[in-house]
Amino acid sequence: MPEKIYTIPVNEAFEGSRDDPSKGCPFCTLYNTLEENELDRILGAAMMEPDVRIETNAQGFCDTHFKMMFVRKNRLGLGLMLESHLAEIAKGQKSKALSLKAPGTDAEANLEKLEHSCYVCSRIAFNFGKMMETAAYLWDTDGEFRKKTAAQPYFCLPHYRHFLSASRRNMNKKTFAAFYEEISKLEGAYIEKINNDVSWFCKKFDYRYNDEPWYDSKDAVERAMRFLSGDLHKDPKKPQS
Repeated sequence: MPEKIYTIPVNEAFEGSRDDPSKGCPFCTLYNTLEENELDRILGAAMMEPDVRIETNAQGFCDTHFKMMFVRKNRLGLGLMLESHLAEIAKGQKSKALSLKAPGTDAEANLEKLEHSCYVCSRIAFNFGKMMETAAYLWDTDGEFRKKTAAQPYFCLPHYRHFLSASRRNMNKKTFAAFYEEISKLEGAYIEKINNDVSWFCKKFDYRYNDEPWYDSKDAVERAMRFLSGDLHKDPKKPQS
């Protein structure tokens, strides 16, 4: 099946994890790439675009993305966004003299909304959702992509759930049943594998197992954490420790 522009990132991520299982969940790779691109964009020319600035002033950023922007060392760019964002917050905190609501009600509502908003998160969520839909579409229409999916090391649990949801929405019942049978076998096999590795890791702290080999269990705790929660917020272009 000929590739289209919007299918290329998904195919590349699935091929990467197929060829190098240590890369783990392909959707985590896609998320990290999207995140990296958004952070580069927001600290670049987009920072001064009026429509972008309106959104960043209103939405702000979550703690994770504030910290990821800070270490990129463009402190002037970050400072300029903070300046106008703080001005927006100050404006929202001013009480309305003629308001019939209890004092501080609007200010409290504005702050609560701000706690759950992040410009970068919202951009990633929109684009990542499209990539999930693309993966479901490819599985439905492309036999080669089905082979790539079957060859994945695993899908982290959050993205496994999202993949199921996107596929259920975009496939007919018969196709989804076939998809679920295949993907649940893959996921079940990894759950059994990581569970056994964690169990063996724990046994190795028992003196009775001192002379037994570690097998694949030395990094079992780290792998289990990545499987359960995803392997997010890291630069996919840099080697990981």
